[in-house]
Amino acid sequence: MAKIPTTTLSNGVPMPQLGFGVFQVPDLAECETAVTAAIQAGYRLIDTATAYQNEEAVGRAIQKSGVPREDFFVTSKLWVSDFTYERAKRGIDASLKRLGLDYLDLYLLHQPYGDVMGAWRALEEAYHAGKIRAIGVSNFYADQLKNLELTMTVPPVLNQIEVNPWYQQADEVRFNQGENVRVEAWAPFAEGQHDIFTNPTLQQIAAAHGKTTGQVILRWLLQRGITVIPKSVHADRMAQNLDVFDFELTPDEMTTIATLDRHESQFFDHRDPVTIEQIFGSSLAQLHDETKGGNK
Repeated sequence: MAKIPTTTLSNGVPMPQLGFGVFQVPDLAECETAVTAAIQAGYRLIDTATAYQNEEAVGRAIQKSGVPREDFFVTSKLWVSDFTYERAKRGIDASLKRLGLDYLDLYLLHQPYGDVMGAWRALEEAYHAGKIRAIGVSNFYADQLKNLELTMTVPPVLNQIEVNPWYQQADEVRFNQGENVRVEAWAPFAEGQHDIFTNPTLQQIAAAHGKTTGQVILRWLLQRGITVIPKSVHADRMAQNLDVFDFELTPDEMTTIATLDRHESQFFDHRDPVTIEQIFGSSLAQLHDETKGGNK
């Protein structure tokens, strides 16, 4: 079984450098089967979210695994529909109940919209109460992260953002790391877009190391000091994704991969007002109506 190195978050909590993500696995039976296989392969960092609608399946797989709870690092995320102080408190408890856990290792604000400060205050309270070992954010740009750091008392320890060869986010990664905020990459394979697995440059580097292009991508991220959470429902791919700690990319290879950057998200722009309204507008409108009506 693969031994996954750990990193230490800024609050002193150790965290595996590589984990298993369950985004886009909403079928609970399929998700439980996939997480069970991932645990058997050696994964201990499991990343889910309220919005993924599969926290129950993740919890069942963990509870049935026979692996001690303290060996796991479980991450979940609060969705924007719960971004007020009171709703966030209930949202945290709801995640714990769905997962069947007494505490979470890491809990994130999933997006930088709505009453971020109110929701963060609830996370801070849960952190001090021992319900959460570490708190962080997801999809926050540098200015949004800095605003949170300057406003609240407990700084975020991690920012989960899109990072892959097509969207390398060099400036954002550099800023986060300069703030002692761990970067964690979602969609490290860009969900296969632009034929990433058959890209000639990545294939050439992979051949030089006797590895796959996917393994090269994960190694490239790890060498940038970025935690990765690739998703797969196939046991052989799960094992491949873990087999990335026995080789190292050269400085020239790292530079070559840097030339692949397309400098644009492969999914959507988190700062585009139309996108924000389309994806998050209904949740934010609900919050606005409740706050306006005095229902908090």
